[in-house]
Amino acid sequence: MAGTNLRAHRLGWIGIGRMGYAMAERLAKAGCDISVWNRTRAKAEPLRQYGATVVDKLTDLAECDIVFTMVSAGKDVKEVLFGANGVLSRKDRKPKIVVDSTSISLEESAETRKKLADAGVKLLAAPVSGNAKVIKAGKLTVVASGPKDAFDAVAPYMQAIGQGVSYVGDGELSRIAKICHNVMLGVVIQNLCEITILAQRAGMQRHAFLDFLNKSVMGSMFTRYKTPALVNLDFHVTFTPELLRKDLDLGLGAGKEFGVPMPLASITRDMVQTLIGNGYTDQDFSTLLLLQAKASGIELKAENVAVGDGLS
Repeated sequence: MAGTNLRAHRLGWIGIGRMGYAMAERLAKAGCDISVWNRTRAKAEPLRQYGATVVDKLTDLAECDIVFTMVSAGKDVKEVLFGANGVLSRKDRKPKIVVDSTSISLEESAETRKKLADAGVKLLAAPVSGNAKVIKAGKLTVVASGPKDAFDAVAPYMQAIGQGVSYVGDGELSRIAKICHNVMLGVVIQNLCEITILAQRAGMQRHAFLDFLNKSVMGSMFTRYKTPALVNLDFHVTFTPELLRKDLDLGLGAGKEFGVPMPLASITRDMVQTLIGNGYTDQDFSTLLLLQAKASGIELKAENVAVGDGLS
């Protein structure tokens, strides 16, 4: 980041949920000129201490060069951009670039891109990999698609948020990349739960097995990050089973569209559906461990062992 002018553009930020807050906070702390809007203003107020400006109206963000959106769903993206009081409802000013990191479908992204283009605004689709804790550790990664000049303008700010930004081309290719990423997320967590329960059934303690796995060539940031949950059964939500099911459905739909068989993704989708059917809807998707243990005749208990998550 040496030599990068992080005040070269006026930034706007829409959406202060768990992810949005953590991302906007990193931009503010990096010294960016950033204005923030959130439906519930009080959630954005703490960002003032890091130099952010909290605005009352979405139209205030029309003054910005680049506007980031990190909201709940496609309908929310449309509302904050094109609604009666949205950013583009102001006729005298508009941003040059919109960067959307919301999880939306290919169709919704393409529709948003066209409407923005008709208004003379470029869209950079920029899904992210990580959660609030990963963001705070500076290890969020971003995949982006859209006009290359828009990516070049936005890349320094994305680098300030996390540790890596990948440009995969034009249009909605980044949405496909994120769908593929989350299909892998589902398949890997299911497999990780299976082998962890297998190791325990054979007589190992979970923390001992995962310590070996994480030190091996098969270990990853993800396996390390999920180790505390699998060892100590702390299933506070980072990603819900219902959200994972949605992404697996998107992946299977893309597989059908492009003629790619996805048997592992299909089986994993059934396992996640079973998890949801058993009532695990308000906990983390790693509760797949509990389902696997039940199917294996094991009653799980927290091992109460201090294990690292690889983020600090």
